[in-house]
Order: sequence, then C-alpha cells, then structure tokens
Amino acid sequence: MSLRTTTSPSAATGHEPVAAVVPSGVGPAVDPAATAQFRPNAKYVLMLGLMCALPAVSTDMYLPSLPDVARDLNTSATAAQLTMTAMLIGGAVGQLVIGPLSDRFGRRKPVLIGVVLHVITSLLCAIAPAIVPLIGLRTVQGFFNASATVVAMAIIRDRFVGADASRLMSRLMLVIGVAPLFAPSLGGVIAGQWGWRSVFVALAGFGVVLWVVVWRRLPETLPPERRRQGGLRTAVSGYRSLLRDRHFVALAILPGLGMAVLMSYVVASPFVLREGYGLSATEFSLLFAVNGIGLVLGAQVNASLVRRVAPIRIVRVVLPVSLGLTGVLLALALTGWGGLIALLVVLWLILALVNFVPPNASALALTRHGEIAGTAAAVIGSMQAGVAGLVSPLSGLLGGDAVAMASVMVGASVAALLVLALATPAYRRDGAWAV
Repeated sequence: MSLRTTTSPSAATGHEPVAAVVPSGVGPAVDPAATAQFRPNAKYVLMLGLMCALPAVSTDMYLPSLPDVARDLNTSATAAQLTMTAMLIGGAVGQLVIGPLSDRFGRRKPVLIGVVLHVITSLLCAIAPAIVPLIGLRTVQGFFNASATVVAMAIIRDRFVGADASRLMSRLMLVIGVAPLFAPSLGGVIAGQWGWRSVFVALAGFGVVLWVVVWRRLPETLPPERRRQGGLRTAVSGYRSLLRDRHFVALAILPGLGMAVLMSYVVASPFVLREGYGLSATEFSLLFAVNGIGLVLGAQVNASLVRRVAPIRIVRVVLPVSLGLTGVLLALALTGWGGLIALLVVLWLILALVNFVPPNASALALTRHGEIAGTAAAVIGSMQAGVAGLVSPLSGLLGGDAVAMASVMVGASVAALLVLALATPAYRRDGAWAV
C-alpha cells in the first residue's frame, strides 16, 4: 500500500494547516490518518459549540419561565414541564430524520434549513394561545434544533476519532456550558421585563445569528464521493446495521442516561428550589449558574484526562461514583439533613461528573461506524434526547419535590451502570478494551 502526503485546509476553513500521511486505498470515512490531519482552531470550536448549544439555549432561557407559563396559560406544573419534554422528544425524532439526510446531502444544507425553521417555530411559540399548542410547537422546535446538533456530531466524526474526538467534544462543553451559566439569568431578565413570550423572540434572534455564522464559517466536510446514495431504504439499512451492533447500542444509550440525570435536575429545579425552598428568581438563576460552572469544569477535566487515560476507563470509574453521589442526594432529600446547603453541594458534585460520560461514550460509539457518521450521530443524539425526554418528567409525576428529583437521578444512574456492566466488556478482565 502506497502512501501519500496531504495538507489540511487552511485556517480559512477553521483549521490550522498540518501535514499528515494518509494511506491510499483506505476508505476516507474510516481512515484514522485522514482524520488526524485536522487541528481545530478556537473559532471552529466556537462555531460547533454554538451549534450543539442550540437545544440547550432553547431549554435554559425558557426554564425560569415555567411557573409563569403555568399561571398564564392556566395549567398545571406538570403540563408546563411537558413543554420541556416535548422539545427533547422532538429532538430525538429530528435527529433520526436529519442524520441520514446529512449523509446523503452533506452537512451544510440540513443545518442551514433546520436553523431557519427553528427561527420560524420560535416566533410561533411566542404567540401560542394555550398549553397544548405550545407543547406541539416545542416538539417541532426540538425537531428542527436537532439539525444543528446532529450535524456538529457528524462533522466531528468526519475529522476525528477516539480520544481526539472525545477531547474535542469535551472542549465544546466549554461553549455549551455558557447556556446554563447565563441563559437562565438572561431568560429571567427578558421574561421579567417583557413576559415569557419574549423569551421565544430572543431564541429566534439567537437562531438568526447562528445561521449567519454557519453560512459564513462552516466548511463542507462530506465531499460528494463519500455521500450515501439512495433514499429511505438506504437510511433503514444504516439504522439496521447500527442496531445490530450491541456495543454501539450500549455506548449510544449511556449519553441519554447521563442526560436524564441532568434533565431531571433541569426540569425539577425551578419547583424544588423556588417553590420548595422559597428562592427568588434571581437566587435560582445564580444557583443555576454555579451548577453550570460544575458542568463546564467537569468537561474540561475530562478533555485533559483523555490525553492520558482511555475513554472507556474513565466511563467505568465515573458511573459508580455518580451512582454513589445520587444515593447520597436521595438520602439528604429524605432526611433533610444539612438543609439546602448540603443538598446543593452534593448536587454540584453530581453535575460536575455528568459531562464525563457523554463525550467518551459518544466518541467510542462513533468510532465504530465512521462510514455512516451522520446516521450514527443521529442514533446517539436521538437516544440521548429520547431517554432524557422520557425519564425527566418522572420527577413531576412523582411529586416534583427534592425526593422525586433525586429518585429519578438514582434510577438513571443505576440503569447506566447496568448497561455498561452487562452490555459491554468494560468490567471484564480486558476492561481497557478498545471499541
């Protein structure tokens, strides 16, 4: 097999030039040497981070308004929480549809169309007359938001594999983490001045900015010769091959269970902290920002750690620790020991560990199926949004208090550990297994 030397695109496409040796005759979608030639600069990471952050911003800016939505639309807290769940479920379906489309038509077109439709849907949410139309529109909003997330994931796999992909995903969390740091506060200010409907106008504005950035800065990473031809049958064939891979499915489920832990907190926290502990909207926003710092710090620690430790080793250590912490949180909620301070400290530690699992599990799963990266990213993202969407409203159904929130977190943590232990070799003697 002969070798050829290539040079990556210039910084104009978002990367610093760096030489790489690429074996000829190797399929471009699964060639590790080819992926190694790209070195993302800060602007490129920022752009991908903004794409991944679109669902998070759409969730977190709206979050402080949940009690106001319930009062204004004369509905229950559980119904208001369904507007969050609906967006996650819409995102799950959207990724399954948009992922194969990105393998067929390239990465740019799906995300540009999806973000435009996000803008339109956001404006429609702003004039929703009742809770049922709002739930439906949030479902559609989640569907279109999925275009940005699934394309960003597919782009990462187009150019990176293994620990490199995990490290980049963790770096993206620095950008995505801005959402829980500032979005609730910004959403609270906007809603306080102009009402909760104005939050959706702001989300439409964010979509416009994102569309311009993607249109000007996002290079096409899937050339025509690597695109999958065919329609529905080709997409179904791709999904069938993925679902037959037990290890892929197990790894793809883990980010969803991790997101279920996070979303249980996100959905329940306005009612637990504001109504249960009497915090004001400003105090709640500040606490949400402090917990967001934990999310960001955890992701950055993971990004540094994967340089020295195999991603699977990180996952198999973090999951038992997370289960222990959620158990402590449940005990504190049941007994009231330590009051709000103890609850918040343990909650912060749990959230600091949340971002250790998704980037590592996602990178390992994508590595197995680089030839259909968009479809594989769609399955991972769909499971992440779908599992979180189905699990997170349980806290409201169980009573919406701290005990309910902690119970759901414990359940999701138990499920994640069982999936890793039973469906992968992670805890066997060859636990350093390379996927």
